[in-house]
Amino acid sequence: MILDLGCGTSKRRGAIGVDYSPLPGVDVVHDLNDVPYPFASSTADEIYMDNVLEHLEDVVATVDELHRIAKGGALVTVYVPYFRSGWAAVDPTHRHQFTVDSFGYFDPSHPFFDRYRYSTARLRLEAVRFNERWPARGWRARVARIANRNPQRYEARFSQFFPLGELTFRLRVIKDEASSPTGR
Repeated sequence: MILDLGCGTSKRRGAIGVDYSPLPGVDVVHDLNDVPYPFASSTADEIYMDNVLEHLEDVVATVDELHRIAKGGALVTVYVPYFRSGWAAVDPTHRHQFTVDSFGYFDPSHPFFDRYRYSTARLRLEAVRFNERWPARGWRARVARIANRNPQRYEARFSQFFPLGELTFRLRVIKDEASSPTGR
């Protein structure tokens, strides 16, 4: 099962679209601020959230719920505005901003995971990319290519001078074999 959470009118092909509004193409009407989501545990193979997470009330509760409904080994792809982007601050409905390390709190290999323990959800950060879906030309494309080689260095040294617009996080769900039907 593939879920497109907060799909609006742009649901991904082959996905079950979830949104709080009964828009054309929405399969399940549900407010993503209300947990639990109407899906059984460990059933989703892939989950997409495209410019949705920044609007929700509680990022940690949302990630906990993504972890619950995903199978072990499932791919979770999250698109959010980068915190330095004008897009992050201009929308009055945005509640959160994100940096390259924002999902470190859920990745057991990241120092934030053990230090803060905000959640029991475990997700391995496979990739973080800047402006992945933006046109591949112009100064932003050149800066994104450089930033994607070393996101932490870009963020620490250059992002304030050459701000990019969007972050894409690719995360792999980690579950114990006993709790995962596939053992991944």
